[in-house]
Amino acid sequence: MTRRKKRKDGPEALRRQLQSLMEQQPTAEALNDQVITPFIAALENVCGPRGYLLNIFGDSSNLVISTDDHAEAIYDLVEKYIDGIDLET
Repeated sequence: MTRRKKRKDGPEALRRQLQSLMEQQPTAEALNDQVITPFIAALENVCGPRGYLLNIFGDSSNLVISTDDHAEAIYDLVEKYIDGIDLET
C-alpha cells in the first residue's frame, strides 16, 4: 500500500500562504491593501466572465458568489436576517 503524498500546491497550501501574508500585515489598512483587495480582485476577474457576482456582507464574514439574477434576492435575505438579530448578544 502506497501513501499519498501531500500536495505542496493544493488548497491547504493556498490557505497557509494567505494566512501568512495576512499575519505579516501590521495594520487593518495594510491587510486590506496588500491581501484582501487583491484577493477580491482575483475573484472578480475569474467570476465576472463566468457570469457570477460577489456579494460580501457582515461584520464577521459572509461571501456569496451568485449569478446576477440571484444577487439582489440574496442581498435582501442577508439584510433582513441581520436586521432581525440582536448583534449585541
